[in-house]
Amino acid sequence: MGWTEAADLIVKGMEGAINAKTVTYDFERLMEGAKLLKCSE
Repeated sequence: MGWTEAADLIVKGMEGAINAKTVTYDFERLMEGAKLLKCSE
């Protein structure tokens, strides 16, 4: 896997987390109705 593929997977994962509103504190404090997750989850 190259850097481009790795970056695409990271972006895809972030999009999924934000769309599901299951995020860590830095995003949760800016999103209404989001579920707070610990960094270890």
